[in-house]
Amino acid sequence: MRVLGVDPGLTRCGVGVVEGVAGRPLTMIGVGVVRTPADAELGDRLVAIEQGMEQWLDEHSPGYVAVERVFAQHNVRTVMGTAQASAVAMLCAARRGIPVALHTPSEVKAAVTGSGRAEKAQVGAMVTRLLRLDAPPRPADAADALALAICHIWRAPAQNRLQQAVAAHRTSGAPRTLGANRSQPAPGISRTPGASRTPAASRTLKGPTA
Repeated sequence: MRVLGVDPGLTRCGVGVVEGVAGRPLTMIGVGVVRTPADAELGDRLVAIEQGMEQWLDEHSPGYVAVERVFAQHNVRTVMGTAQASAVAMLCAARRGIPVALHTPSEVKAAVTGSGRAEKAQVGAMVTRLLRLDAPPRPADAADALALAICHIWRAPAQNRLQQAVAAHRTSGAPRTLGANRSQPAPGISRTPGASRTPAASRTLKGPTA
């Protein structure tokens, strides 16, 4: 499995490609940052991010793209820029038919370090160890992108099993209708209120007595 991790941002958009499967040693294929000038127009910055993402997709041909899920922050301007960069990454992947997965920062930290509250330095150290690198990737956005890719590789099998179970449950047959389990009256049995429940076949007709 080859995954392109994306840590979205307008000024620095971290990207990293990791290959491997859960339970086996992972390999870093590439890591870097797509940068845009802070004084450029928003539209131009988004185009630059798109062009950078397309280059990474062309060069590494990932089977999956993992993007950090945007969450609410106090700085609305920052979260808006992050969301816009995230949307560009998802658009580039979807246009090529590449599945996109979203992971929250807490999920990524927990997957890589074992704690959802780990600091960036801890994440970088674990990424360095897991990928057998000489030093933590710089800047931190690049290390976060690799952590996203690692998180997806490790979580994908469980997610796939869950999705398959849900799909199987939805297609396991037509839903039962109300009253479908109620038994139907047997032939010759009267269901009329007050009527005898003796089978008609067992009744005898008595004629006039002599």
